[in-house]
Amino acid sequence: MAFIPKNVINKAENISELVVKNCNVYLPTASRLCLISTFIEDGLRMYFQWSEQSKYMNMSWNCGMFLATVFVLVNLFGQLGGCILILLQKHVKLACGILFFIVVLQTVAYDILWDLHFLLRNFALIGALLLVLADSGVESRPLLAGIPSLGENKQKNYMQLTGRCLIAFMFITLLKFELSFFQLIHDFLGGIMMLLVFIGYKTKLSALVLVLFLSCLNVYYNAWWTIPNTKPLRDFLKYDFFQTLSVIGGLLMIVLRGPGGVSVDENKKKW
Repeated sequence: MAFIPKNVINKAENISELVVKNCNVYLPTASRLCLISTFIEDGLRMYFQWSEQSKYMNMSWNCGMFLATVFVLVNLFGQLGGCILILLQKHVKLACGILFFIVVLQTVAYDILWDLHFLLRNFALIGALLLVLADSGVESRPLLAGIPSLGENKQKNYMQLTGRCLIAFMFITLLKFELSFFQLIHDFLGGIMMLLVFIGYKTKLSALVLVLFLSCLNVYYNAWWTIPNTKPLRDFLKYDFFQTLSVIGGLLMIVLRGPGGVSVDENKKKW
């Protein structure tokens, strides 16, 4: 941010801190709700499109209707059950493990491994889940009772670092490299903000700017509610919309909790 006057950055940071302070009561719930939104949407899709999803899996893998139905059931109950646990803040570690398993399962089942766009988005989703896990207060345990571990929050800090880094993959999927003024501004501004979140510098401000930026892009590009139910594009945009919303939830968690111990912001305090 060297090209922006320092007083402007300081003023923007003060405004962001004020926003966080005024919204502190709502931010934890809002961030978690946004983050799990894609799992809620997909879980409900499994319920309302039960027959279509089962037939699709059977046709794709020739696994028989029984296994195809088991796949739908696992996705339905795994996603909705995990989301309920996260919202209630009960057994968060188990809930994140279930949702992580669902992401990996769908990556394999839908052949996402060979689609870079969707694969990077799934990486970003895993990053957001790691931020939820870190926020739940998971800490490293000493090997022997009564003996303190080296850095009791070390595990949590590395979860936050990995979560931040994986979330950066979401923006890569939005880069278009088109020679238009709007797209160049979009790529440059978003790229700089995501890089700052990645390294953990001016993290809360950068994450808040990205929340606003991605929210606008999400509504503009993925307005699935404007597409008739009969068009396949509606489901594609809906999927994209809620995945982006989940990453926005992860960024809101960074705004709320900060970048963690492994970051430039944290190390600046020691300099």
